[in-house]
Amino acid sequence: MTTFLIATGLALAVCLALEVLVGDAITRASLAPRDLGLRLTGYLLILLFWFEFSWRPWLAGLTCVITVAILIVVSRAKRSVIGEPLLFSDFALLPQVPRHPQLYYIPPLWDPRISVPVLLTLAATVLWYRTEPSVLPDSTLPRILALLGLPLLLWLMVKAAPRPPLSRLIARWFPRPDLEADVARVGLPASLLGYTARALAGGEPGPEAPTLPPGPGDDVVVVVQLESFIDPERLGGATLPAMELFRTRAAQYGRLQVPAHGAYTMRSEHAVLTGRPSESLGFGRYDPYTSRSGDEPTSLARLARARGYATLFLHPFHRDFFRRAKIMEAFGFADLVMGEAFAEAPRVGPYVGDVALGERLLAEVRARPTPLFLFCVTMENHGPWKPGRLPGLDDPQAQYLHHVANTGRMVEALVAGLDALARERRQTMTLCVFGDHAPSLPTCKPGFGGRTTEYALFRFGRASDTPRRVDIPADALGRALRGALAAASADISVRT
Repeated sequence: MTTFLIATGLALAVCLALEVLVGDAITRASLAPRDLGLRLTGYLLILLFWFEFSWRPWLAGLTCVITVAILIVVSRAKRSVIGEPLLFSDFALLPQVPRHPQLYYIPPLWDPRISVPVLLTLAATVLWYRTEPSVLPDSTLPRILALLGLPLLLWLMVKAAPRPPLSRLIARWFPRPDLEADVARVGLPASLLGYTARALAGGEPGPEAPTLPPGPGDDVVVVVQLESFIDPERLGGATLPAMELFRTRAAQYGRLQVPAHGAYTMRSEHAVLTGRPSESLGFGRYDPYTSRSGDEPTSLARLARARGYATLFLHPFHRDFFRRAKIMEAFGFADLVMGEAFAEAPRVGPYVGDVALGERLLAEVRARPTPLFLFCVTMENHGPWKPGRLPGLDDPQAQYLHHVANTGRMVEALVAGLDALARERRQTMTLCVFGDHAPSLPTCKPGFGGRTTEYALFRFGRASDTPRRVDIPADALGRALRGALAAASADISVRT
């Protein structure tokens, strides 16, 4: 016991020094008594987690220190690219990394930068096991009780954290989402654990489905989420003809305030599909798909189905990524056309090209009965933009601009195609295009342009509107799109 207490005390002290001196907090670390207690509790829980596997105090202490150091390094690296510290919801995405390594800046497991440290760590752990004696009791019964008791205790804590009475206590420690303040107040490990418990506890009921005004909606409503899309002129790129189309043909266009920079597509996607601001999601705002799993009564797809629309989700990537297939079915999409349907589609770089995706979208609209609500997510311009992605183009920004030109061509083709189809069928149609977030490029740092992308709303089959610029948040765009399903007004505007 003495050895355990000494090793634990030293490990917690080193972890505290690491966070105070080189941690990822943007303000000074708090050492107030309660904050310090929560901070140390976070370290202790990490230490106990590792201790249950070895029952070697010094090994567990060292592993705890290494874990905290890794969390700090990863969090600082993430902040430099995305502008946020490490989140509890990031760990829910870990299974995606080995399945889709091309989507991340992390090298594959067989890369020497990963494989060598992993092998050295395993070798050092084996050596340490042979050197440090276990503190497990020698007697059989106490040994069995210890081996079963500590894992059971930790498991019970995990199960109890989202439930009363422990959940009420955690809610007092973390009353509302304030990530930067909480990382400075109680440290990264305690914030990760506390926010996980609060997110699992839920407590933020979804709103009732809005009552849409009477009257028929547009015959076809198409919403296209453009991967990493901003006006390339904002990065010093060439003029994109599609942006001139926004300004001259769209009923409404402008800058779209989105909930994240460089990643977290699901936040913008959720905001537009539900019309819910992130503030209404509580601790689920950081990954609304994990917290609510698509249970959204305000989803545009649900509202459309209730109005008799066919609902289609179109995305040329794997069904399991972000659990999109399950989420979109819960959102109310009856039909999903995803990665397997694009096996023969032309690629531009590693992903299905936007121009080819636009052609498939128009084919789906032509082939399906109306009324139809279609939500499409593009993939061509997904990062990271690394050497070897495009022949003869290794500069990240040059790669991005090459892809965004194709995105512009797709938008031009969609506007022309839907306009012609609306005239041919004598139907009314709405097309909405928007960027999910700005790209994570060296020239596009967190906070770039006030964390805005571009959006536009086009209307076909009726008298042309005078284009107007209205800068709005992503959730307001989702509420505005309800007008296309209800068509109670001659104008698509922000509905609260």
